[in-house]
Amino acid sequence: MNRRSLFAAAGMGAIAAPFVLRGTAFAQSTQPQTSMKVDHAMPPETNRFKLGKFEVLVVKDGARPSGKPNETFGLNQSAETVGELLDKNFLPKDQFVNSFSPVLINTGSDLVLFDTGFGESGREAGNGRLLEGLAAAGYKPEDVTVVVLTHMHGDHIGGLMEKGTPAFSKARYVMGQVEYDFWTDAKRVGTPAEGGQKGVLANVKPLAEKATFIGDGATVVSGITSAAAFGHSPGHMTFHVESEGKQLVLTADTANHFVLSLQRPDWEVKFDMDKAAAAASRKKVFDMIATDRVAFLGYHMPFPAVGYAEKQSEGYRFVPKSYQFDI
Repeated sequence: MNRRSLFAAAGMGAIAAPFVLRGTAFAQSTQPQTSMKVDHAMPPETNRFKLGKFEVLVVKDGARPSGKPNETFGLNQSAETVGELLDKNFLPKDQFVNSFSPVLINTGSDLVLFDTGFGESGREAGNGRLLEGLAAAGYKPEDVTVVVLTHMHGDHIGGLMEKGTPAFSKARYVMGQVEYDFWTDAKRVGTPAEGGQKGVLANVKPLAEKATFIGDGATVVSGITSAAAFGHSPGHMTFHVESEGKQLVLTADTANHFVLSLQRPDWEVKFDMDKAAAAASRKKVFDMIATDRVAFLGYHMPFPAVGYAEKQSEGYRFVPKSYQFDI
């Protein structure tokens, strides 16, 4: 036996010996687990990055798959036209996924939470995971000092209450005056907005005594300013965040899909309450973002929901962030 054969034989012996000594039971116990059943929940996705001196934490409250995209986006288009645009962007023609991304900004003096996800009402369907995400990042609900509502649709206000009490017990609240007045008006009873009003009366109105009601151009805290972007809802707001010259625009629901709403901003969206005004707000907001090359965070953009908008002939191309905030 030459030297190479000797070492090869020794190596084989070292590998084989444990199996010979321990027998069949050990061999069976080392078989990989190939069951496709998932019987535990994964932690919610989070993404943390710096914006000047601010720290931004994005939490994925959940996601919801839906069929028939043309019944939500492009209501003024044919199903074929909607499907063709999705297919062109490597997406299924007959399905889409909507995700929900509240954001917490640590300014150094305040912890400012923008929107609250579904809360208890969404947990049966696997949503309402904001509190889990905050905990994973080291934050407790009572750490939040300011809660800002971009608008008052259910997927943004559902997490304000937990078991009938405020989820963020030490926070003050900032919300649009126009938005609040619309949803709390008794005229909503008996209209298509009645269901949304019930959510506002249950989750938002009890907090009104601790709320500051704002309009366009208001300062939330130093470095964070509101801007009206009405249409998706009567008082829908965006927020401009700036620290040390770094900027981020929280566009909320100005655009609800990174392809169908951005590449075709004129297409009507089911959840836009005033469709013409919403389209006008989309073009105004994203023209600014594209022209100024400013980053934005869209509540329904693909997680982590942050990117840029590149101007195209008919609309805008979503460019997701990569390492821009890491250097």
